[in-house]
Amino acid sequence: MEARRLAILCSHLNPPGPNPTRDPTLRVSDCSSGSSGDGKVESSTLQNDCVFCKIIRGESPCLKLYEDDMCLCILDTNPLSHGHSLIIPKLHYPTLEETPPSVSSSSYIKMSPPRSMQVVAAMCSKVPLISNAIVKATGSDSFNLLVNNGAAAGQVIFHTHIHIIPRKERDCLWASESLRRHSLKLDKEASQLVSCVRRHLCSLPEEQLVQPS
Repeated sequence: MEARRLAILCSHLNPPGPNPTRDPTLRVSDCSSGSSGDGKVESSTLQNDCVFCKIIRGESPCLKLYEDDMCLCILDTNPLSHGHSLIIPKLHYPTLEETPPSVSSSSYIKMSPPRSMQVVAAMCSKVPLISNAIVKATGSDSFNLLVNNGAAAGQVIFHTHIHIIPRKERDCLWASESLRRHSLKLDKEASQLVSCVRRHLCSLPEEQLVQPS
């Protein structure tokens, strides 16, 4: 069980070894292939030492499940379960809170005319489509949607991404987590937490907040 937990921390790391033989089934990702638009990602927006940026540039192999102008989905190289996949944006931001809700397409992709690109929304909007296909392909009946955001949360590759982890009954992934959970106490501390979070939200620029209909 503990080994399973530790696997989260190294799920993106390839086994060490000199010049490993490339699996012929691995496909090099091309940012423009499979895309519905006319654009190609500008290399200036990517990082030279980022594993995911290398995949986006087509310099590293991957098993690609899906790709469009905004993001791609690949199989995790060290999966926690069969079909464990990653949705990765084609724009490099280290963590989720550093990923803006939207950016101009002209800032990172050759597209005419430029348009506003919803980065986070683009990733999340693909979850139902991709997860449904993965669940069916793996014979699973459930899945976890996971973001390891920051080192303390187990993030290893600092390029925003979302995990889709297919689940089956009795697969024993995180089974003991429920033993450490406690009912929320509706006390002063909880009220202070709610007030503090609301203050932080109210301090955000108005355009970042979605007004309820």
